[in-house]
Amino acid sequence: MVKLDEKYMKLALELAALGEGNVNPNPMVGAVVVKDGEIIGRGYHKKYGGPHAEVFALEEAEKEAKGATIYVTLEPCSHYGKTPPCAEKIIKMGIKRCVIATLDPNPLVAGKGVKLLKDAGIEVKINILKEEALKQNVVFFKYIEKKIPYLFLKCAITLDGKIATESGDSKWISNEISRARVQELRHKYMGIMVGIKTLLGDNPRLNARIEGGNNPYRIVVDPSLKTPEDYNFIQNNEDNKSIIITSKINIGSGKHLKFEKDYNVKFIFLDGNRFLMTEILKEIGEMGIDSILLEGGNSMISMAFKERALDGGQIFIAPKITGDNNAIPFVGGFKIENMKESIELKGVKFKVYGDNIAIEFNL
Repeated sequence: MVKLDEKYMKLALELAALGEGNVNPNPMVGAVVVKDGEIIGRGYHKKYGGPHAEVFALEEAEKEAKGATIYVTLEPCSHYGKTPPCAEKIIKMGIKRCVIATLDPNPLVAGKGVKLLKDAGIEVKINILKEEALKQNVVFFKYIEKKIPYLFLKCAITLDGKIATESGDSKWISNEISRARVQELRHKYMGIMVGIKTLLGDNPRLNARIEGGNNPYRIVVDPSLKTPEDYNFIQNNEDNKSIIITSKINIGSGKHLKFEKDYNVKFIFLDGNRFLMTEILKEIGEMGIDSILLEGGNSMISMAFKERALDGGQIFIAPKITGDNNAIPFVGGFKIENMKESIELKGVKFKVYGDNIAIEFNL
């Protein structure tokens, strides 16, 4: 029975992954309904605010659902939110057994869904492929528990660790295959963040250039409010997703008022003109943004490492050497005395993108 449970839960996890980038700040969830050894229903959470995975799977199973087993990657909800409680629908459809990968840490659910099912006489089994389910929804679990966005670093560096020449030129360090991967990351995470130097140097669009991709919230850390009005970040804000993080001294300035009124740019104001990554993340989290792709540059990346604020990342290494001590390193500005004090990347995996190598890690 355990092997069969794992088989169907694996399928449910594969279905859940189809919702990546479309459901934030909700979790990815998949569901499979099985009866007499046959799959009679499949479903996954497709978009934020839409029906949950269990609903799609049970509606596909229809009348056949009575007496069946449902496999769900996350504990069925027990409360009314944007949709009715899934636990109640499972009971109503006559499900006999419910297999769950992991409990939901959301205080509105947190064991209550399981209790509803058990009180209705449904057999409940928990923690089937739990580790895989936790890994799949690592963004959701961090945000629901701490209200702090998951911070994921993306950067491309030369073999000697540079992200740009002394003049600031960085096009292109990585190859086309790596850059295509970056567009997938921009779709996956709810926000993308750069510093003002990167904005001024590259005039980036900060969007997801893949078919069907969701554009992230575009966040620029700009203490002195240097962002030009004619840049893509301001001009291409039809979706109202551009956010500037700046000093409180800029409240009521001409540029603040114009950007807000004419272009619907959102602002976060912080004390002083040198910000901590931890305070930046806290403010962004309060806006309902559950995850951020950090794309640099050197100051932002260094701040994230120094404060140990990163949750993970992917560093693309190209077979190129600048040989220039004055070229811009991807990280720096803090000092250690002994190698044992260095920041050690955990959970390291290597991926090959043509002639580029990517190091994936977590902290």
